[in-house]
Amino acid sequence: MNDLTIGLLSALLATNQPQAVSNLVQEQTGISVPVERSPEEQELRNVMVEDENALDEIGSWIATNQIPRTDTNAIAGLRRRIGSRVDEVKSAYERFLHNHPQSGRGFLAYGSFLNDIGDEEGAKSQYENSRLVDPKNPAVWNQLANYYGEYGGLTNAFTYYAEAIRLDPTEPVYYQNFATTVYLYRKDAREFYGINEQQVFDKALDLYQQAMKLAPNDLVIATDYAESYYGIRPFRTNDSVAAWTHCLSICKDEQEREGVQVHLARWKISFGRYDEAQAYLDEVTNPAFADLKNRLLRSLAEHKAKLEKADSSHEPTSTIPPPVTAGDTNVPGPVPPTK
Repeated sequence: MNDLTIGLLSALLATNQPQAVSNLVQEQTGISVPVERSPEEQELRNVMVEDENALDEIGSWIATNQIPRTDTNAIAGLRRRIGSRVDEVKSAYERFLHNHPQSGRGFLAYGSFLNDIGDEEGAKSQYENSRLVDPKNPAVWNQLANYYGEYGGLTNAFTYYAEAIRLDPTEPVYYQNFATTVYLYRKDAREFYGINEQQVFDKALDLYQQAMKLAPNDLVIATDYAESYYGIRPFRTNDSVAAWTHCLSICKDEQEREGVQVHLARWKISFGRYDEAQAYLDEVTNPAFADLKNRLLRSLAEHKAKLEKADSSHEPTSTIPPPVTAGDTNVPGPVPPTK
């Protein structure tokens, strides 16, 4: 996102307009429309297509605009254009729901659109409407759990993820979101489940593993699982290397493979497998990883130098530092659910 886009979105928010491109990718709501559609289902499908088209158009307007920051009139015009397009979609959903007030999928889809444009409270209201008319839809429990996990109400988040899984134990994203929330909010999980921190880690890891069983080739889930080991103390180095090795086995292209190799190199350095770390780093050629690769190469050289000095002086080697230090943002852990 360039500076002008950031400025435009700031202007949108400052004037109480929707943040039209807070998330251009439609959330996975779990809404399914049968191939053979009733008139109501076809009508909802048409509104959802309009929703998707509007977000694509707005994203294109912002991405391609060349308006100078100083041209306040032009920025205001684009803001009105975005607001008008958003209002068209809102009106389409509201007409549909006025005509079909028992459509749980309709409320859920509208909530997803509102969430996409940055109206989280409006989204929550529509999710609640969906839950009231269709409490057996696991997707709405997942969406509400995401809301409570992000904006407060962890007790509800834990409970609602569990309900989504009870209703559909075959959907990997529910386990993934649940795992991430347990992992990120460990204090709340300890209190809610009456377990200690290591047991919280075990619970999160188990949920990730269940998601991976359902989606064995999903690199995003596998990476979330592997990254979680950075925050666990004491380190579980063997399990972490095994997790990243699994990620390496399901990579689909060179960029994915090199990204995983950086993680493997970092862990290998952390417990003294310097030759293996060097071999991984030698294969990393993508410029996107250049800064982190250079940092790891410097770290590797420093560790080798310390080892050689200790060998020559017959002094014991110092404890090897952990692979991630406080404040290191280059290798993040799992992020809050976005699905």
